[in-house]
Amino acid sequence: MPHQFSLAQTIRKPAVKSKGGIVAAQSRRAAEVGAQVLAAGGDCVDAIIATTFALNVLEPWNSGMGGGGAMVLYRAAENRYEVIDYGMCAPQSLRAADYPITGERTASDLFPWPQVKEDRNVHGPAAIAVPGVVAGMEEVHRRYATMQWKDLVAPAAALAGEGLLVDWWTTLTIASAATDLRRYPASAAAFLKDGLPPSAPWSIKSETRLPLATLKATLSHLAAAGPRDFYQGDLARSIASDVTADGGSLSVEDLAAFRAHLREPLAIPYRGGKVFATPELTAGPTMAHALRLLQQNLEPGEVPDAAAYTEYALALQSAYRQRLGDMGDADGKRSLGAEYLAPACTTHFSVVDRHGNIAAVTQTLLSSFGSKYVTPHTGIAMNNGIMWFDPTPGTTNSLAPGKRCLTNYTPVIAETGDGRRLAIGASGGRRILPSVMQLVSFAMDYGMDLDAAIHQPRIDASEGAIVIGDIRLPAETREALAARFDYEEARVQSLPQKFACPSVVMRDGDTNFGAVEIFQPWADAVAEP
Repeated sequence: MPHQFSLAQTIRKPAVKSKGGIVAAQSRRAAEVGAQVLAAGGDCVDAIIATTFALNVLEPWNSGMGGGGAMVLYRAAENRYEVIDYGMCAPQSLRAADYPITGERTASDLFPWPQVKEDRNVHGPAAIAVPGVVAGMEEVHRRYATMQWKDLVAPAAALAGEGLLVDWWTTLTIASAATDLRRYPASAAAFLKDGLPPSAPWSIKSETRLPLATLKATLSHLAAAGPRDFYQGDLARSIASDVTADGGSLSVEDLAAFRAHLREPLAIPYRGGKVFATPELTAGPTMAHALRLLQQNLEPGEVPDAAAYTEYALALQSAYRQRLGDMGDADGKRSLGAEYLAPACTTHFSVVDRHGNIAAVTQTLLSSFGSKYVTPHTGIAMNNGIMWFDPTPGTTNSLAPGKRCLTNYTPVIAETGDGRRLAIGASGGRRILPSVMQLVSFAMDYGMDLDAAIHQPRIDASEGAIVIGDIRLPAETREALAARFDYEEARVQSLPQKFACPSVVMRDGDTNFGAVEIFQPWADAVAEP
């Protein structure tokens, strides 16, 4: 791949080590919020809730109350693994006839579906599925939290009161979605200045912030009223009123009916340990397929060599062929997804506390800024989950009322044969699974610690026949991949990402570790102070 960047630049982010808890997230400030909750005596779950709502303010393009997600939990006292699934679903009042196919071309965003009139399934109120994040936090709070709901949401409200600080990463992210953000008045008011992306000032003593007063009021209300208000109270009525007034189908009945689901994780045997992954309409079953092939065909040595990366590519290509061959929310087909060759905007964070409770949490709006629609009266950036469905009638994944959305995410907890436990996940759409699989292998096949694993170059093999290699791989490995596959090389970079963005924590004995993607400019692992 042609590029213009320095070939000499070296970037490192050392793993964090602590006897206390650690939050590893794509936003340092959100991780700090979670770490402060742990320092105040909170459980891993308390930190999850506080970090989730902080991310809503700090990374509004990736996740938040308007999205969905899933988490894998390990509860140390009970020695139990479980999954809480709060993925989105189509509104019951949705009408497939409202999404006519133009016949002109494919859709303009992530998936290869036929184009729908006015891209109604891509952006705007008609693209919104029933959001699940608040329900997920409600369920995990009910089950395990040790702190009051209001105290876990309050830090996010305080952050919203500060406004969104604009730096070069904020500018770049908003600019990538500005064309569609301009379509919706509340979105433009929240994230643009005079219809254009905001710019950070040159002066060292100056700063630019985007006011988030409406979102602050919403978070303050949610803190006081509790999570059910989002689905059956004033917030539910306000959200549904805004969406339906602007042409969407999300109703108060859809919100009232939504619940998060407790599920048994997939328990995937691997190298004398187990990998616990999300089941059904996630990439967890695809992970099981890939790990089964690695167990059979990979012969680990001292370090991952050319043969190892070849097996990574073959396992991933086989897994994706199966995944893409059958898909959707239908009887007998809930274990396979329907993603395609484009990135999504997601966030992943991992948490471990001083008691050994550990969690991998992935949440998404689907596209960057989701539907690009911010609800005028609550300031919430809403998902575009309807784009997960094929608008062509008669397929397993065809658009239909009440149908559950497919997802790419792959949060896992790995229990190694040598007694360590890792929570791993990533953002990056279809590229998530390859990243998570390789990090599992680095730890379980090669015994790497987090510092070594997060700095070990990876490949991506989610683009059909194409294998993408990190240019930092040894020459022998690159040559072997080029001889075997349709091979391209890429530098690890912030935008556009050619590899996924992982956030990982590990517990070894009574010591915790945390690490994040080294090229993500905001990401950090933060230990409780």
